[in-house]
Amino acid sequence: MSRFQFWRRWGGLDLLRWGMGLFFFVFLLVPLLSILLVSFTGEPVNLFGSLTNPSILQSTVEKLSGASLDGYRSLLEESRYYNALLNSLKLSTGVALWVTLMCIPMAYAFARTDMPGKKWFAALSTVPLVMPTFIAAYAFTLMFGQTGWVNHVWRAIGGDGVLFEIKSMLGITLVQIFFFFPYALWPMVAAFKAADGALEEASRNLGAKSGLTFTMVTLSLALPGILSAMLLVFTISFSDFGTPIIMAPKELNLIVVEAYREIAGFFNWSGSAILTVVMLVVAALFFWLQRLVVKGREYGTISGKPTAIRPVQHRGVITGMTIYTGVVLIIPLLAVGSIFLSSIATTWGHHALPNGYTLRHYATVFHSSSSHIANSLILAGGALLLSVVLATFLSYFIIRRGATKLDLLSSLPLVVPGIALGIALIQTFNTAPLQLTGTALLLIIAYTIRRMPYMIRSTMGTMMAIRKDIEEASVNLGASPLLTVMTVVGPLLLPGISAGAILVFVTVIKETSISILMAPSQWAPMSLAVFQNLLRGEFYTASAMSILIIALVVALQLLARRLTKEQLY
Repeated sequence: MSRFQFWRRWGGLDLLRWGMGLFFFVFLLVPLLSILLVSFTGEPVNLFGSLTNPSILQSTVEKLSGASLDGYRSLLEESRYYNALLNSLKLSTGVALWVTLMCIPMAYAFARTDMPGKKWFAALSTVPLVMPTFIAAYAFTLMFGQTGWVNHVWRAIGGDGVLFEIKSMLGITLVQIFFFFPYALWPMVAAFKAADGALEEASRNLGAKSGLTFTMVTLSLALPGILSAMLLVFTISFSDFGTPIIMAPKELNLIVVEAYREIAGFFNWSGSAILTVVMLVVAALFFWLQRLVVKGREYGTISGKPTAIRPVQHRGVITGMTIYTGVVLIIPLLAVGSIFLSSIATTWGHHALPNGYTLRHYATVFHSSSSHIANSLILAGGALLLSVVLATFLSYFIIRRGATKLDLLSSLPLVVPGIALGIALIQTFNTAPLQLTGTALLLIIAYTIRRMPYMIRSTMGTMMAIRKDIEEASVNLGASPLLTVMTVVGPLLLPGISAGAILVFVTVIKETSISILMAPSQWAPMSLAVFQNLLRGEFYTASAMSILIIALVVALQLLARRLTKEQLY
């Protein structure tokens, strides 16, 4: 085979594969390694500059020679850092436990009963997913703050003061419970549906009552799914930045807020690096535990065709679960309604309802913040295009070529909290020769790395359904493997690409931590504009832009559902 024939047959794809590996090495592995080194040296480390400039290399060597564990000792000795870690662990543990307990009845109702309105309840349970968490936190302050409408109602019926202090650990916990529960609900629904009904039927035939059968048999069969969902919620809660940054009082230290303050407020590279490494370790540990539960604790009972599960017919049980599900789902709806009322209010706070109504806040948004809307669309579009290219070829390499290393690299962002990734990228690309901090390019790359795993999982599922003989026929007719992937495999991947692309676009529009930490002023997206308006006290304008974000996300999710014909129940 001539050199030209070899290059034509294999060179293009091989070069592309190495290029993707280089992308992850430069923009993911090196930043994470850099932040680890900074946690030991206490000073910024320029790894890329060390490769091109001898003086920078000498400086880096000197810094590394002085590496120590002093920073980690200070984490244990300095009460502020130590308390931040403990508070974050307490918050995440409490949220995970309460979400799990709250979702068990709902999941059972969706999976095992003919609950009326199930289709509507399923649709409403997606409402928390369309709201960025910092907007959800603001919505709760409109409801439960000192001048919130809930407390106006509370005082009107004879109550005193406020129901509870919203800017507290309790307030943060409630927001996360009511806006993270869908992450646990649907895996638990699947767990209840997957269990074979034969053991439950046998339990009833042996005389066990329904309550005992549910406790001893049904819950045991669903336990792996329940534990997996609980660990997932813990990881999401621990990494959440939007809720604490809005609601955490000054005296309540949380690790994600402390990391942000160290880098954005004090430019303390050592403190932010140490907190970032701690966040990575904790998130990775619980993500690993979640995978371990799924893979290592399968309580399988299905052999052959599973026994059909009869829906629960007890009217009292169905009525109770319907009421319970409705009560849980109405809280996020009231939060969205509160944001909408604030967006059309002339003034609000003296009474339970606004003093008057106007649309001028929306006019203000379109007049003065149109650039933020355009920025969001451009940045999300850039991340979308990059994700499509990477995910298309990555899924091909992983499924067809068994590229396990690329699979691992593409999954790694799942365990990296957004604030941690942002700090790592800022530290790595803050100096020459790759001085990208403060540019739209690095922001798009950060969005892509953070959200690309969702895209890859979507395209991998479609990739596995494509027969190999289609590719072989193209190659046999003279096309190179690269041309085959682009012209044959790519079009066949369009269903998975479409679903994943919209998911990436939606999550980038909602992205909070990276936008707040990394977006330059000239490229500020809508999420950053809302955050800045809240800090400036421009609450009505912030509410109007929040409604626009929610409306855009809802429209895109409806489009994704139409393309993929997903069923939520």
